[in-house]
Amino acid sequence: MPWTPIHAQIHRTIRSRHLFTHNQRLLVAVSGGQDSLCLIKLLLDLQSKWGWYLGIAHCDHRWREDSQANAEHVRSLARLWGVAFHLQTVEMPLASIKSEAAARDWRYQALTTVAGENNYDCVVTGHTKSDRAETLLYNLIRGTGADGLQSLVWQRPLTTEIILVRPLLEMTRSQTGQFCQDFQIPVWLDSTNQDWKYARNRIRQELLPYLQTNFNPQVESALAQTAELLQAEVAYLEQVATELRLCAMGENSQINRRVLQTSPLAIQRRVMRQVLQEILPAAPSFEHIEKLVALIVAPNRTQTDPFPGGAIAQVTGDWICIKKI
Repeated sequence: MPWTPIHAQIHRTIRSRHLFTHNQRLLVAVSGGQDSLCLIKLLLDLQSKWGWYLGIAHCDHRWREDSQANAEHVRSLARLWGVAFHLQTVEMPLASIKSEAAARDWRYQALTTVAGENNYDCVVTGHTKSDRAETLLYNLIRGTGADGLQSLVWQRPLTTEIILVRPLLEMTRSQTGQFCQDFQIPVWLDSTNQDWKYARNRIRQELLPYLQTNFNPQVESALAQTAELLQAEVAYLEQVATELRLCAMGENSQINRRVLQTSPLAIQRRVMRQVLQEILPAAPSFEHIEKLVALIVAPNRTQTDPFPGGAIAQVTGDWICIKKI
């Protein structure tokens, strides 16, 4: 087995961050691009040390004329490496899924389905430090809090039994490209990565190079480090908010506002967001959260206008009552 500094780095990262355990079943998402091919090669090389069972999943969005050939390229590599191959192809017409968010949602759902049907413990993706920097910028431009800025985390649950893991968050895209070149791994070039109508491509090809040239040559690492710091802080704040919410919640979606009044605003917002996440049909916006936070100190009988889905919140003495209308 080859053993390069990158192999040693990933091996240490997996151990120190407890990303995997021995003998797990890992489903690796492989697009055919350099990041995912670097990932599967590294995991194959480390397989003898960890005893993993590895499978490859490829998601065909049918966006490009060569998407079927792309899938066959990944299938042939899986056959060459002796790895189980799972293909998921989108069924709905191309035009109705051709957006970044919709494609991402479908892809994660497809990977979760394959993992569940085939008893994989983890879905593993090839997101890198470069992706982390781009995601931070993308979410910052759209408007977000600390949660959005650190959204590419090392691992998170997809279901109660399946974990999403990203082992390459300390590697840059240039490193994965050099790795594939060094090991002569045939990379499939995705033409959509050059399409500037996608915001992430403009960030990758225009904004980040501009920042590197004019502000900080190491901007990718700086942004990724910010995301790493925020991840720990967000995890702590969410834990504190969860404990406070459990203390404040009464029966029938009632919130004891006296319990919340002495807490910092940052924690109040997180508590209210957690409450709304259980009630609203979609993720609560900043405006939704602020409407609920305002009721913590509002006069008795104050109420909000309706939230999406038809619920309102009203102050009744020490309680904020959320009711369907």
